[in-house]
Amino acid sequence: MSKALIKQLIEEKVDNSGLYDTGIDGVQLFKITQPIECAPVVYEPSLTAIVHGGKEAILNGDKHTFNTSKYTCCTMSMPVEAGIPDASEESPLLGVYISLNSRLMTDLAIEFESVGGNFSQSSASSAPSGIASARWDADFTDALYRLLLLTDNATDIAMLASTRLRELYYSVLKGEAGSIVRGSFGVGNAIGRAIEYLASHVNENVTIDDMASKIGMSKAVFHRKFKQATTMSPIQFVKSMRLNNAAKRIAEGTNVSVAAMDVGYISSSQFSRDFKRMYGLSPKQWEKENKTKAASMLQ
Repeated sequence: MSKALIKQLIEEKVDNSGLYDTGIDGVQLFKITQPIECAPVVYEPSLTAIVHGGKEAILNGDKHTFNTSKYTCCTMSMPVEAGIPDASEESPLLGVYISLNSRLMTDLAIEFESVGGNFSQSSASSAPSGIASARWDADFTDALYRLLLLTDNATDIAMLASTRLRELYYSVLKGEAGSIVRGSFGVGNAIGRAIEYLASHVNENVTIDDMASKIGMSKAVFHRKFKQATTMSPIQFVKSMRLNNAAKRIAEGTNVSVAAMDVGYISSSQFSRDFKRMYGLSPKQWEKENKTKAASMLQ
């Protein structure tokens, strides 16, 4: 099996620029034909396989480039700035976006560990990371192709989609990103659970002491392990999540004050200060300059 066949399959199914539902829950095809500058987004747990073109993401000041050489697994919610700098009609960004079913991945990771499965070491790092890349090996390529073949038949999707998603997830666990995925979804994934809790409660006043106590760690250990996983301190993470969510909503047309309150800010002046410190623009300036940018961003 080859990526060329997957690329051909995608080209047969997508025409114009945008995201295309496949009928399989959480699985979408994408085609982007215009360049998009970096804008704040929140990556959700997902798997992205690019078959043509490339994109970039800036995480805590570090730029990461994603292209056809590796697929990418985002194992937890992450505040980033992302863009597609070189897309065009002649050379579009093409690929597959799969929203990870956290329960299925957790069950598989724990089961794999229980039977003594061996994970390949990530070529990037052995430390936990919210975004991991892995080489397209034969198992992953074959599993992805078999999954996408279901998209033409509703009966096939109903009968086989869950099985083939499981097969694809299993190929990820066996691949180069396997050790990182296990750190987020397998036994002892307390930090992963804490990150998802914080990501889904960014508008609430959750203290770091509370989170550390909840997962049975000292504040110092929790802080260290959290930073290993996200490259940010817990406080930086929460602030970035809040501001990225707010920036995206403002670009989509939400009133600045409403966006600030929705992500947990009580003081509008504090929101404006934090926003300008992160993006170099006031919320009102951001609204004028980025009206469509974040709304069109492929996440």
